[in-house]
Amino acid sequence: MDDLITREYRTVSGIAGPLLFAEKLTKASLGELVEIILATGEARRGQVIELSEQHAVIQVLEETTGLGVTGTRVRLTESAAAMDLSPDLLGRRFSGAGVPLDGLPSIIPDARVDIVGQPLNPVARDKPSHCIQTGISTIDALNTLVRGQKLPIFSGAGLPAKEVAAQIVRHAKVRGQPPASGGQEGRQSPSFAIVFAAMGITFREASFFLDEFERGGVMEHTVMFLNLADDPTIERLLTPRFALTVAEYLAFTLGRHVLVILTDMAAYCDALRQIATAREEIPGRRGYPGYMYSDLASIYERAGRIKGKAGSITQLPIVTMPDDDLTHPIPDLTGYITEGQIVLSRELHRKGVFPPIDVLPCLSRLMNLGIGPGKTREDHRAVADQLYACYAQGRDVRRLAAIVGEDGLSESDKRFLKLAQDFEQHFVNQGSRVREIEETLDLGWKFLRYLPQERLTRLKPELIERYYGPTSHVTRQASIVPEDNTGLTRMTIDD
Repeated sequence: MDDLITREYRTVSGIAGPLLFAEKLTKASLGELVEIILATGEARRGQVIELSEQHAVIQVLEETTGLGVTGTRVRLTESAAAMDLSPDLLGRRFSGAGVPLDGLPSIIPDARVDIVGQPLNPVARDKPSHCIQTGISTIDALNTLVRGQKLPIFSGAGLPAKEVAAQIVRHAKVRGQPPASGGQEGRQSPSFAIVFAAMGITFREASFFLDEFERGGVMEHTVMFLNLADDPTIERLLTPRFALTVAEYLAFTLGRHVLVILTDMAAYCDALRQIATAREEIPGRRGYPGYMYSDLASIYERAGRIKGKAGSITQLPIVTMPDDDLTHPIPDLTGYITEGQIVLSRELHRKGVFPPIDVLPCLSRLMNLGIGPGKTREDHRAVADQLYACYAQGRDVRRLAAIVGEDGLSESDKRFLKLAQDFEQHFVNQGSRVREIEETLDLGWKFLRYLPQERLTRLKPELIERYYGPTSHVTRQASIVPEDNTGLTRMTIDD
């Protein structure tokens, strides 16, 4: 009884938004979970986020409606936020705070682990070396996703980032891995797992992802954490950490290759700013706290591979850019920490292109580690460089044509302009169709045949001889023919 009294305090001195202030919590520890007991006897959860000899700041993890200074007690639990872990997690759905949402009972844990995670020794990290095939040509060919990489998707408001993410989830597979039982298209290998964490999404968006995962047949090896728009804002700070704790267990204990989708990191950063404002911290850029960089790094750096471990964690965070601004603090800091970015284009979206991926600002810094002979194909790097250069030149010619008109262009410039236009319509714009990497590279060569061989300066002669073909570009004409009953089109090159 005396021990219970020493762990329960009636020293609440103030409440500000989601924060509760208490005095002289002498036996509390930083990060400890507490029970906040109202005068009515109702209990709510909280976490100690700031502590001194005289004062403590408690972050209320649930609704604050009804909280008052008088009659409110704080009871220490002597434990930090933790997640119960078991192989039975696969196929389950949880709230952003790790509470089951699917009507099934709580799992019987094999382990219970602090959600903050343990920092990885840099020396223990293993170099990523195998690509993940997403089925999307602009990613697989030009910005290859490598197992163990963190590659964010930068999107503007209203752009189909969730559709792109869902397509990746349905069809992603590690190259060299056998298909799942049944061999159905879009099904990953048995060692593949998905952890999906949503922060601040609407019920409609949550239903979209659930339907997509069910339709794609991936729900059985997916773990979902859903923080909806009407859930407590503070819960969004816990959601990615619960998800990554599960991902680390699946990867480094069970040996699975885990793909983690985090959407939307802008909602996470807004919650971080809200807490910082309530604590009356000095704001940084655009009101975000100055420690947002290190806070984001504590999430993004929980991806990778560990020497001696079979599994891996690959992250695909989705970041909505306010006003489509790449220099906004959220995408700016994310770009510093992660290993590249996939950028969605509003202009391509208006043209009806899907996925509307803008090739030029995209980047995968680890691409070279996952491509080449024995991994994808020997011509992969060279084709990617040449396509990028030709498309960039075609975009420059397009701007020039807007000034002088197409009639004022040289024949060479007209070829580059035609290449850029068809590249967007028939390479980038693939709809929901899935392409193997080899098919994507072959399609890239068809576009390179728009140009004479002497203009292909980034390709070795032996690659040109093998893949370009002996026929001169002058006798080859590009034509667009119907693809199939999907309504898509494809480009063919007729000799």
